[in-house]
Amino acid sequence: MVNGDDILASIHETLASIPDPELPCSIVDLGLVEAVTMDDPGRVEITLLPTFTGCPALDMIADDVTRKVGELDSIESCHVTWIFDPPWTTDRITERGRDSLKSHGVTVSRCGGAPSSRTVTLQTSAIPCPWCGSDRTRLESPFGPTRCRSIHYCDACQNTFEDMKRLDGLGKTSTPDPG
Repeated sequence: MVNGDDILASIHETLASIPDPELPCSIVDLGLVEAVTMDDPGRVEITLLPTFTGCPALDMIADDVTRKVGELDSIESCHVTWIFDPPWTTDRITERGRDSLKSHGVTVSRCGGAPSSRTVTLQTSAIPCPWCGSDRTRLESPFGPTRCRSIHYCDACQNTFEDMKRLDGLGKTSTPDPG
């Protein structure tokens, strides 16, 4: 007989192997996994947080989680629930996730705490370039390939890169504080 701790460890290992369909990062490293519970032997409930409401990848992620966790021995059923409280923020991304995103040209602002009420001009040095490290960067478009990313340009190496949009505690996007 397999004990509950071993089953939960297998579930967590499986979740860590599931990539986000839009980002080069696992759903665990992206900070989407809020809770994993087993009320009855073999019945698993996984609670996830979306990066953005209406993200088109939510159904795909839920299907991947249900299928892959459901394939584990001792699992009879797996149910995925999306919740919006607490809201997901970029603070949930692990260091491994940040490194993976950076190696693919996606930055994650490190503002910490509540967003500043200060405004930042569109041409800002708040976000260092993931390719060359320069702070001579500017916002090209607040609208990236997905709702959770924006497009920036580095004047030093002349490359574009993406930045994960930061959410405040109310689920609103905020601009990084350059200070």
